Amino acid sequence: MMRARGILWLAAGLFLTAFARDRVDLWIDDTRLPPLALATSVQVLDREGTLLRAYTVADGRWRLAVTPDQVDPSFATALMAHEDKRFLSHNGVNPRAMTRAVAQAVWHGRVVSGGSTLTMQVARLLEDGTTGEVAGKLRQMRVAWALERRLTKEEILGIYLLLAPYGGNLEGIRAATLSYFGKEPKRLTPAEIALLVAIPQSPETRRPDRHVARATAARDRVLARAMQDGLIDADQATAARTEPVPATRKPFPALAAHLSDRARMQDPSAQTHRLTLDRNLQTALETLASEGIAGQGDRLQIALVVADHQTGQILALVGSAGFTDDARAGFVDMTQALRSPGSTLKPLVYGLAFDEGLAHPETLLEDRPSDFSGYRPQNFDRQYRGTIRAREALQQSLNIPVVALTEALGPARLLTALDKAGVHYDLPAGQPGLAIALGGIGVTLQDMVQLYAAIARGGATLPLRWRTDAPHEEGQHLLATTSAWFVGDILAGLAQPPGAPQNRLAYKTGTSYGHRDAWAIGYDGRHVIGVWMGRPDGTPVPGVFGADLAAPVLFQAFARLKPELDPQAPAPPATLLVANAQLPQPLQRFRSRSAAFEAAADGPAVAFPPDGAEVELLPTGLLAKVEGGTAPFTWLADGAPVALSLRDRAVMLPGLGQGFVTLSVIDAAGRSARATVRLR
Repeated sequence: MMRARGILWLAAGLFLTAFARDRVDLWIDDTRLPPLALATSVQVLDREGTLLRAYTVADGRWRLAVTPDQVDPSFATALMAHEDKRFLSHNGVNPRAMTRAVAQAVWHGRVVSGGSTLTMQVARLLEDGTTGEVAGKLRQMRVAWALERRLTKEEILGIYLLLAPYGGNLEGIRAATLSYFGKEPKRLTPAEIALLVAIPQSPETRRPDRHVARATAARDRVLARAMQDGLIDADQATAARTEPVPATRKPFPALAAHLSDRARMQDPSAQTHRLTLDRNLQTALETLASEGIAGQGDRLQIALVVADHQTGQILALVGSAGFTDDARAGFVDMTQALRSPGSTLKPLVYGLAFDEGLAHPETLLEDRPSDFSGYRPQNFDRQYRGTIRAREALQQSLNIPVVALTEALGPARLLTALDKAGVHYDLPAGQPGLAIALGGIGVTLQDMVQLYAAIARGGATLPLRWRTDAPHEEGQHLLATTSAWFVGDILAGLAQPPGAPQNRLAYKTGTSYGHRDAWAIGYDGRHVIGVWMGRPDGTPVPGVFGADLAAPVLFQAFARLKPELDPQAPAPPATLLVANAQLPQPLQRFRSRSAAFEAAADGPAVAFPPDGAEVELLPTGLLAKVEGGTAPFTWLADGAPVALSLRDRAVMLPGLGQGFVTLSVIDAAGRSARATVRLR
């Protein structure tokens, strides 16, 4: 009888236990958890994934995304040893510690000891709850049990690494290591680990930037505990205690501030933006920018763009020196500001003239007072050189010859070339005029670097890109390979600034009207760099010249990019490398040919192949025909003479290869016509 009654009581006990367990399970399963998708700081990374810039979350806190595998594993070991030795085995609550804590709370009517596991601390951080109230502690237990059922231990640890408070507006270990140590948490010293374990226990009283003595004492206690637990030996503990605790916070990375803002505006929903920039180069050029304007007045500003013209990737972009310098309007991204390019468009004019068969580097041009239908430009120094080779006219940046070439080309031809190069421009007068060649147009530094990149690539455009995920866009045919090479060869012959290393950097400087803008843009066999200097408000800077102010910065930028320049490309096989006397007669001396581009009735025209056509090459070459004009006719392919026809209007052009080619024909009167075709 007694035995039966005992069995009954045992069964009842088991039933009640199971019932209670089920009810507790339901109670835990019904727990409404706080949001686990936590807002983190938007971050901008360079090409290697290194942090360039970060932004605070909506409430002004620094909370940077981090995962356990991105943190020194010794930190997790030390954290669990100090805070929760059974973290990997318990179900969210440590029964022994909680029994002691609850008993003391019941006896005293308040919480007087710990007992919180790491999971309970995560529960409190998620709900921003209190630690000293019994109800709060019970809520943490319930949430902790629920978290353990829904998340892995690694995920729970990951939340702690993201939310642990480190004083002020710092949350999470990554924000702490960047602010206190100036580095990522991947590799930490024992002293750093001990400090990071200690601060969250009392983040405001132990924050080292305000209470360095308390922070040091708390760190040393953690070190002593770590030594007792066998995590470090006595020598390591002694060495760690000699390591000073940082007494100040370091600023968060704020490199490429303008481009970072542009990335956020372009994709506001993205948490991470990966750019093509190189962090080390960006740092070096931001320093160079500050050095470049030092002692130049409190309103002068600077901007730089560095790109790999073979890939189209921008490697560094400095929108201004001093993003927060309001006196210099540092918040304005001067790589995107429309400014007058001065003489930096002249190389494009010469390249187009070479393409059209209007000139060759050895062609003689006239630098004399001239009237272009009422427009009377002057050279910058108000001097004239008389008859001069095209090569020298470009190197000396003379105005009269380039305006004459622009008149022959037509301003619309120049604008079409800018469109092909992806250069966005603003025409102050609304209509294109000859002043475009001298800077009478608004362009941006980034677009000008893109233009020079096309010339450096042999005349083939390639849009610059600054996002690693940006699509690779094919560009257009801007200049013939020979014409682009001629331009680079001429620019590489410019004199170097004082103190600059002698090399083969192809570069051009420019100064806008009224000394408002100073430019220098150059390239070698791999990279192109553009420098702009001036005032953001567009007011004049008396005495400023591109050659004196911007060119030295250009050469310093290349020096900080790499120790030696990449060689320029060799001359293409079809390049006509002869003296003036060996040129075809129409190319020996330039004469105005505007009539030919006004479609005069007696001027020449390419009858075959028509412009834009795709034509199959014959074994003997390409059959070409000319209409109008006066014999003899000189035929050129990409600026290089290929045939001379004394009387016949049909001629076979030999030596051409497949691909795009620009054909030009010049008659006895110096009038010309052209057609760009694709040969297959």
